[in-house]
Amino acid sequence: MTHPDPGATPARKRRLSFLGAMPLTLLFIGLLIVPLVLTIVLSFRPYDYDLGVQAGWTLEQYIEIFTSNYTLTVFWRTLWISGLVTLICVLIGVPESYILSRMKAPWNSVFLLVILSPLLISLVVRAFGWSMLLNPMSPIGKLTEMMGLGSLLYTSAAVVIGLVHVMLPFMIIPVWTSLNKIDPQTIKAAYSLNASKWQTIKRVILPQATPGILSGSLIVFGLSTSAFAIPVLLGGGRSRMVSNSIYEQFMVDLNWPMGAALAILLLIMNLIIMMSYNQILERSYKRSLG
Repeated sequence: MTHPDPGATPARKRRLSFLGAMPLTLLFIGLLIVPLVLTIVLSFRPYDYDLGVQAGWTLEQYIEIFTSNYTLTVFWRTLWISGLVTLICVLIGVPESYILSRMKAPWNSVFLLVILSPLLISLVVRAFGWSMLLNPMSPIGKLTEMMGLGSLLYTSAAVVIGLVHVMLPFMIIPVWTSLNKIDPQTIKAAYSLNASKWQTIKRVILPQATPGILSGSLIVFGLSTSAFAIPVLLGGGRSRMVSNSIYEQFMVDLNWPMGAALAILLLIMNLIIMMSYNQILERSYKRSLG
């Protein structure tokens, strides 16, 4: 590795920094930018079911997506399921992170291992496990039948349950990391000023945990919108999401331009929602601090 010379001129330091960053920049361009550009180009190519992908340019794929009620329903289902999974993960993950941050050794290590243990098991195995639990013949399935809810398997509810189980660690770890950075003296100062436990949580702990909540929410939402195995195994054909439609277009119908167009629109939807959420939460965080 090249180390900048302390006595080098500013121009030489900039040149050395540029050369040092070049390998990672080329890797980033080759693995992310180039495939993304090729996918965008592919989404505008004409497609013929007899001849395949054709030369030229067309908006046919995008027009078909925006005029198809079925495709718009799939996008809407992907959006609300991902949003609901993120909300549930926040409601469950933040209290769990707070409990974990208050635990002492060795129980904090044991609790952390319990939280991370699902990540050690294959996603497909976990999905099959939930399919067995939600099966109409299982105790849970019989209970939901008795309650008049019907079978949860192959419904959107099953997809939400499976995704929450998969995504919860990705919410807990960032929030727990933020909570560990809180100076205990600030909490003691709040109590010394006669603040109640709820006021301390609301005005001291939650504002400082906001960066972790933001990071965890973005991770959970992004992974949920692109989830593939859980919607297939727990949702069946009735609760398909955009990622399932993309797979079908590429691997079953062989309509690569349509699959590329769906992927680009899913990426744009993710970016818009994540950036908007980031701005809203950051403003709320700055107001709470100041």
